[in-house]
Amino acid sequence: MRTRIAAALLAAHCWAAAGAQAAEDKDPRPAKALQDNSFLIEEAYNQEPGVVQHIATLHRQGRDRTFTFVQEWPLGSQRHQFSYSLPYLWLHGEEGRVAGPGDATLDYRYQVSEESAARPAIAARVSLILPTGDFDKGTGNDSLGTGFGLAVSKIVSDRVTLHANAGLETYFDVLGRRPTDYRLGGSAVYALTRETNLLLEAVGEWTESVDEAAAIEREFTFTLLPGVRHAFNLPGDAQLVMGIGAPVSFTGSQRDYGVFLYLSLEHKFLR
Repeated sequence: MRTRIAAALLAAHCWAAAGAQAAEDKDPRPAKALQDNSFLIEEAYNQEPGVVQHIATLHRQGRDRTFTFVQEWPLGSQRHQFSYSLPYLWLHGEEGRVAGPGDATLDYRYQVSEESAARPAIAARVSLILPTGDFDKGTGNDSLGTGFGLAVSKIVSDRVTLHANAGLETYFDVLGRRPTDYRLGGSAVYALTRETNLLLEAVGEWTESVDEAAAIEREFTFTLLPGVRHAFNLPGDAQLVMGIGAPVSFTGSQRDYGVFLYLSLEHKFLR
């Protein structure tokens, strides 16, 4: 009799846990369905266990273009995540057009807290910058560097999610100098449906570069990007997300218009 009672209690507990998990997976809020597909902003949601994300973006601003490929992998659980970023640049400078790979990055991100009704999701990132670009072409700094970032995300209503970012990157030795870049950003995402979202992103960047005379040059750029993204749910719990944005950047008195194209594929690699 005791064994039967224990078995019944265990079955009831498992049933309740399964029901709670199912309710969480089927969160009816439209804002919950599509959460980690921003353009310029980093969202504070690590990859789920067993799910990998591939991201390809093409960003044209003025006469410059950047293609970037990113992969994000969970490390055993959602608490830890590894990713890498591979950029390729087409630049238009005073000496004409140049093209080549930019500086690649390796990233580790820690999920400081998961989102709940009372608290936001928070993720902290540390990055290693590799000198895969070319200083003479202007596509890199020919120096190792490090980066740090903090992302905060919170669903504030059934259809609205807010995100905030802060970060910096510093290079160890660029012609004997140590340039450092700072970045602040934020966005609002409105879920028209569970598959279609509107985005408004804003990013401020304070950048330092080193000229041929080893002098530090400083510049501030503000970018405002309205955009839209749409998800296609595929067989096997895979998801394809496509997006487009129209970034406008302001650097001093100069204004540049651009186009941002986004493509993401998420799928399970463990079952």
